[in-house]
Order: sequence, then structure tokens, then C-alpha cells
Amino acid sequence: MTVETLGIYETHLPVRDLERSVAFYRYKLGLEVAKVLPDRQVAFFWVGGKELGMLGLWQSGSGPLSMALHFAFRCGVETVMSGCEQLEAQGIQPLGFHGEPVREPIVIGWMPALSLYFKDPDGHSIEMLAILPDEPDPDFGVQSHAVWRAR
Repeated sequence: MTVETLGIYETHLPVRDLERSVAFYRYKLGLEVAKVLPDRQVAFFWVGGKELGMLGLWQSGSGPLSMALHFAFRCGVETVMSGCEQLEAQGIQPLGFHGEPVREPIVIGWMPALSLYFKDPDGHSIEMLAILPDEPDPDFGVQSHAVWRAR
């Protein structure tokens, strides 16, 4: 049996401080709050509208273990290209593939995809990703968008 999938609808993250994380995703990233359930210590956001995706934030216990996770927002090329400025305007450091500060998006050649990373308040790795219409170039590896254009 084969199940036809169109993408991932929902992602859930453990967070240390639900109120802080709700503020980050709502006011810094501009996601629409779908539902907050204070008694369950959980908040849900629509990502691209309720038809396209949802993000759940669950306040974790006070134990010493912490887990950082990764997910990518599917974005348009223009959004990723302006991502550094948008993130910096919110006080968020844009990052490259290896977590280094960047001034422009990177390209993952084998896909190819335009990509930009950043961290949320709990250290989760978040990516803005747009598939490029170009032919894949597996030998390109992961380099800056400027280097991709100059090939």
C-alpha cells in the first residue's frame, strides 16, 4: 500500500516557558494563534493557514533534560531571500547550515533549496526553505546563495 502525502501538516515542540514561546512565534514570526489551552500548558498555531499546517508548543516539565528539535517552514524564494533582514529586525540571528551567523541564505545543492536557519527561545533549529527551480547540483554541497548564482 502507498499513501500519497502532500507534506507534513503538524509539528510539535517541547518548550520550557510556554508564554515566552507563544510570544516568540506570535509576535516575532507572525504566526496566527489557533488555540491556547493553559490548563494543559499547550498552544497551537496555524502555519500558512489552517489548511496547510499547524505547530504545537507543549510546556515541558522542570527536569534537567532538554531536547532541541528541527523543522522547516516551506516558504517562497522571496521570503527566504529577505529572511536575514526580517529576522534581524526581530532581534533574531540568521544562521547558516552549520549554525554560523550569515548575511544571506545558503543553497543546498542536491535539492536545490534556498535555506536560512535560526533558533527559537528553547534552541530549536528552525529553517525557512524554498525549493529552487534550478537543476540539482549534488557536487555544490552547501554554500552561499551568491556562490550558487556565480556558478
